[in-house]
Amino acid sequence: MSSIPIKILLVEDDELFRLGLRVRLQQEPGLEIVAEAEDGETAIELVKQHLLDVVLLDIGLPGIGGIEACRQIKQQNPLLPILVFTSHSQKPLITRLIEAGAQGYCLKGIAAEKLVLALRSVAAGASWWDATATQEIRSSLSYELSQPESDNITKLANPLTGREQEILSLLAAGKTNQEIAHTLCIATGTVRVHIHAILQKLEVSDRTQAVLVALQKHLIKSQ
Repeated sequence: MSSIPIKILLVEDDELFRLGLRVRLQQEPGLEIVAEAEDGETAIELVKQHLLDVVLLDIGLPGIGGIEACRQIKQQNPLLPILVFTSHSQKPLITRLIEAGAQGYCLKGIAAEKLVLALRSVAAGASWWDATATQEIRSSLSYELSQPESDNITKLANPLTGREQEILSLLAAGKTNQEIAHTLCIATGTVRVHIHAILQKLEVSDRTQAVLVALQKHLIKSQ
């Protein structure tokens, strides 16, 4: 494991819950809470002041709220991963989070070990969507593709090579670059080159959007 810790901004308005979360995460080797915020406005300012690897963001924040905070953070720092950690599970929320640029979503109450794994995965460049979110994403895509206007989408030529489709499928399954490299018996650097090409071809800025666009256009099959 790398000796360089994953630097985390913790954004949570419940002071006691935030304290407990900080204490638990600080027990994990390789994780460091470098800043905390209790509202979206403060979080946006802290992102400007610290070098961060991931933002752990609650949605039910006072002020501008978590979704708008997520959107503004991604606007000022598109490459900074955001993992949403919330008690809300309404289906429309998932789509709004994806549109805002979140890389992952976990419901409060999950095992601490799973949250740590989600943080490490998102910081490594993978997306992390729990079972509820994944089901909603696929349900939404199935509905969209059942509409008449989807006929024109499916007729578009697939711009991706076979290898790029393989890598996108593995990204859709939540695999990291290292896991993809191991699965396909190629170098991690080669995976990064392919992902860069995929983002360019699909005209998106991150791998989560790439997966969604590819599924919508039938460029890959849902898992």
